[in-house]
Amino acid sequence: MTTLGLLFVGAVLFVNGAWFLGAISAREAGVFNLFVGAMQVVLPTLAVVAADGDLAGVFGAGASYLFGFTYLYVGINNLMGNDGRGLGWYSLFVAAMALVFGSFSFADDPVFGVIWFVWAVMWLLFFLILACGTTSLMAFTGWLILIGSHLTCTIPALLGWRGAWPTSTTAALWATVIAVALVIVSAGAAKVLPRLPMPEPAA
Repeated sequence: MTTLGLLFVGAVLFVNGAWFLGAISAREAGVFNLFVGAMQVVLPTLAVVAADGDLAGVFGAGASYLFGFTYLYVGINNLMGNDGRGLGWYSLFVAAMALVFGSFSFADDPVFGVIWFVWAVMWLLFFLILACGTTSLMAFTGWLILIGSHLTCTIPALLGWRGAWPTSTTAALWATVIAVALVIVSAGAAKVLPRLPMPEPAA
């Protein structure tokens, strides 16, 4: 995934976190999901064409489709009022694929391997909420993706742009500590503030 794509994945995760926490409507979140979903399908397709059959290039670009189809699915569901169960089952598939991509990443970029595992947890939570109806996880998931959007996407994108992305084992250990802290902080926030106030519509 490009740093530009990663930046906007962070943006849409932040918006979806606000939606899960009740700060914005499903329809508003749906519109932005369509924008980012389209971006995450068009750009990887161009990359696949440019790869000209190189399997490593195709596989690397193909990972972005997991995100693109997720956000397109969210956008369409939110705008059409679908119940989201299909998206939940798709999220289970993506969670499994995130574990695969994370495992592959550890050879060259262990920090990003940790990030893939955090994304796997996020998609697993989407499965539990949408497919299994475990709505008690809504607040925790909302905070996890709201805060995690910056830790797993925005900051890595900015570091990548600056050419300062760490790939050492020590950095991966710190990334693991941060990931565990993210889960703990999100769980605490869900207990203290399970919902955010919905702003009043403009007159």
